[in-house]
Amino acid sequence: MKRQKRDKMTRAHSKGYQAGISGRAKENCPFQQNETRSQWLGGWREAVEDRHLGLTVK
Repeated sequence: MKRQKRDKMTRAHSKGYQAGISGRAKENCPFQQNETRSQWLGGWREAVEDRHLGLTVK
């Protein structure tokens, strides 16, 4: 049985969150298309807020 990939937008958000939680700058966004870039930046912002609240991912 084939595994389904998560859709591109969900992956972009997740990758942005991972980048933000690890302290990478938002300028490192690898996406150029507006919609995908927006999802990545949304994940990044969410992670930055979580870091400021003291949450970390192990």
